[in-house]
Amino acid sequence: MEKGLIAPCGMNCRLCIAHQFKEMDLNKKGFHKTYCPGCLPRGKNCTHMGDRCELLGKGKIRFCFECKDYPCKMLKSLDKRYRTKYHMSMIENLEAIRERGMEQFLIQEKEKWRCPKCGGTICCHNGLCLNCKLDTLLQNKKYRWGEE
Repeated sequence: MEKGLIAPCGMNCRLCIAHQFKEMDLNKKGFHKTYCPGCLPRGKNCTHMGDRCELLGKGKIRFCFECKDYPCKMLKSLDKRYRTKYHMSMIENLEAIRERGMEQFLIQEKEKWRCPKCGGTICCHNGLCLNCKLDTLLQNKKYRWGEE
């Protein structure tokens, strides 16, 4: 896990399907997904929420928890969607970073999202390790957590 792949909102871009597809160049296997290098690597500042948050858009803060309005309505909405659909919480991630620091957070994330079968990284968007469970996704391109 890399600290440069932790977005200001607390998203670990390493877990994102668009990032994993880019890393593994999976469109060569019959997919048609947009690739993403991560929220920070693809732009100077936050590219997801930066257009709606001046502090993020202008790079005045690194993480949302540095804002006086934390957690704002946008972050709460994003967090609710990710907790409900994707088994992760941006706000919990941000709290872990704030309380224990980035290095401890990265260690925790590596363990939490490690595939027990091959040691790869599980994707938060579908619950699959694309190293060893790509066939599941090839059979059902809209696969979500636990549909087997």
